[in-house]
Amino acid sequence: MNQLFDRFYKRIGVVLGLLILSFTLQAQTPYLKLVDEDTRQPIENANYAYGSKQGISSIDGEISFVYQEDVPLIISHIQYGKLSFTPKEVAEAIKRQVLELSPKSHNLQPVTFLSIHPEAGEQEKMTFRIQDKLAHDAGQVLEQFSAISSIRKSGAYGFDPVLRGFKYDQLNLVIDGTQSATAGCPNRMDPASSQIPLNMIVQAEVLKGPHSLRYGSAFGGTINFKSAPSHFSEQAKLGGRLGSSFETNGSISRSEALVGLSNKAVDLRLFGALSTGDDYTDGDGLSVPARFYRTNFGGKFGFKLSQTQQLHLLVSNNYAKDVDFPALPMDLRKDDTWLLNLGHEALFYKGKLSSWNTTLYATWVDHLMDNFDKEITPRMVDASTAAKTNNAGGRTELRFDLNNDWFFIGTDMRYEKAEGTRERNLLMGPMKGQTMLDNVWQDASIRKNGLFAEYHHQGQGYHLVFSGRLELNHAEASNPDEKFAENYSDMSSDLLNPSFSLGGTKTISEHFSMGLWLGSAQRSGGLAERYINFLPIGVDPYEMLGNPELKAETNNQADLVFNYKTDQTAIDLNLFASFVNNYISSEIREDLQPRMSSSPGVRQFVNRDKARLTGFEFSWRQLLTRHWQQVATLAYTHGENTTTDEALPEIPPMEFRYRLVGKFADEKLRTELSYRHAFEQNRIATTYGETKTPAFDLVDLKVSYLLFNRLQATAAVQNLFDKAYYEHLARSVRNAESRPIYSPGRSFNFSLSYQF
Repeated sequence: MNQLFDRFYKRIGVVLGLLILSFTLQAQTPYLKLVDEDTRQPIENANYAYGSKQGISSIDGEISFVYQEDVPLIISHIQYGKLSFTPKEVAEAIKRQVLELSPKSHNLQPVTFLSIHPEAGEQEKMTFRIQDKLAHDAGQVLEQFSAISSIRKSGAYGFDPVLRGFKYDQLNLVIDGTQSATAGCPNRMDPASSQIPLNMIVQAEVLKGPHSLRYGSAFGGTINFKSAPSHFSEQAKLGGRLGSSFETNGSISRSEALVGLSNKAVDLRLFGALSTGDDYTDGDGLSVPARFYRTNFGGKFGFKLSQTQQLHLLVSNNYAKDVDFPALPMDLRKDDTWLLNLGHEALFYKGKLSSWNTTLYATWVDHLMDNFDKEITPRMVDASTAAKTNNAGGRTELRFDLNNDWFFIGTDMRYEKAEGTRERNLLMGPMKGQTMLDNVWQDASIRKNGLFAEYHHQGQGYHLVFSGRLELNHAEASNPDEKFAENYSDMSSDLLNPSFSLGGTKTISEHFSMGLWLGSAQRSGGLAERYINFLPIGVDPYEMLGNPELKAETNNQADLVFNYKTDQTAIDLNLFASFVNNYISSEIREDLQPRMSSSPGVRQFVNRDKARLTGFEFSWRQLLTRHWQQVATLAYTHGENTTTDEALPEIPPMEFRYRLVGKFADEKLRTELSYRHAFEQNRIATTYGETKTPAFDLVDLKVSYLLFNRLQATAAVQNLFDKAYYEHLARSVRNAESRPIYSPGRSFNFSLSYQF
């Protein structure tokens, strides 16, 4: 009998305890902090559903709700998938006030991330190298990646990225996976990278190779700039950021500001930036023309239509004027660009459909360049070119979650058009006083309609990804030049370009994993490759003739990825081999005469049989002590035209980088020593006028201190030993000496950044 009463009282005690816990949990509104199971970092922008309540985790990864018995918690995030937690798991997490999420997969693809402007409240986690730069040119920012170099035609503006030897239209450069811009300048003074509004970008994502096909035709790779997501708050909240910097060599000053106001339904942000610079001196003490003026302003507006739907609008204007381009026959006089991006996001918590994202965009570029400020002896012609390009398009994508599998499916459309006229006023010779007009772009346009899908399958210790894309490419010239058209039987084309990729990763042990990726992507020629009309836009001064009859080139590529990671060390090795068929190149046409007497001849874009690019990227990150860590990287690309057995032009040399970073005083004080060694580049394309580039070594120093958790002050010395050097991808100055554009000598940099 006593045992019976003991059991009864124990059960009563358990029931009463559960009732007390239940009433306690129901009487309050608990919060959970979502964190990554591996890094312990908060997870923001995770969508959750709990009973009738739905919401999104805050910047700090927090979610709140009123506890209910027998109600599961559903969380959805692109990196962690759709997860369901039982009422018991929810109750236990509430006690700890923390819920750990495990990523669905690691090392999915050959990809690198770079934070640019971390959000307020995360100052101590900022990516130190970028936050202080207040960069006005995204191409310069991308050089932080070991696999990326830049083609330089100016000392301080319009850096055009090259990834593993792929460049221009071989790279897919987009904002938020959708928006792109076409250079108005035939010489690419204003490449797409120069049009990125860095004020609103939080991350640059580099997807190497033809393996990620969701964002467009990823021939050599995709560079995706991600803008800051909308953040809604229960109470009205005001925040922002102010920053200013100055570089002594070149008198470069940069200032930028962002202010935002948010509440439950609206997130409004306005941003602006001003950057100016003048000529700098190189390590030999010689002056290099590098004047520029650049402004950027705009806003991003987010609207919370419901707990599961958001609408956002991004408007940005980039304006540049009076920019020196010593390697080109003209300087940039004006470049006025508007970007408009409208997006809608819908989330679903029931069924297999998880999200539906749709984006529409438009871009307008108004470009003007001339040779009026060029020192030319004798001056035979005054020339100017006014050009305009337009981009428009859209993208819609669905995501489905199937237990351990998930997939994306969608469609997109891109339209780009270019028009422009070069005006030549002849100053000497028998035609002195006459004006010649050249149809630069021939009102050419390209429309791309694509269908894409990407399927993920996750098993025990492995992850597989299948990607596919089918794209219809239509090109035409609405106002063809008569002399141009004489060379071709058809000025328009319709090509069907299929692309696919198969790859995966395998976890070998607790610390070691490897991945293999096989991809094939097909790309039609761009506007310049098809329709440029006798303009010198290549490596050498030859005028280039577009070819609307170009075949599509195909990149067949393999990536082998190795990863080793412990609490103290992370080692990554990425080997790649790319075999390109119908490689788009150029050849000299002896039978054609150039439009300008300063040009030695004419090159025509043509298809070569084959080209090969191979190489690797290696990185080693090590935590030496609680205060010190080191990072070492090594990157190399070997490019060869296997048809002519000649090196491909504009391939950067092998490069080694080393960083020693110190963090002290609760990470408020940071120091950094950087060393860079670029090896000699003796594999050159002599038929394009390339010359060998000598090796060089650079050392930079930087120190930063965070005051009051809001104000960060930075001082740095770039090119500490005042070395005279130039990059292999730097073009030569157009003068009698034909000296390459040397990079700046020693420069002292100072910056302040305040967040509120």
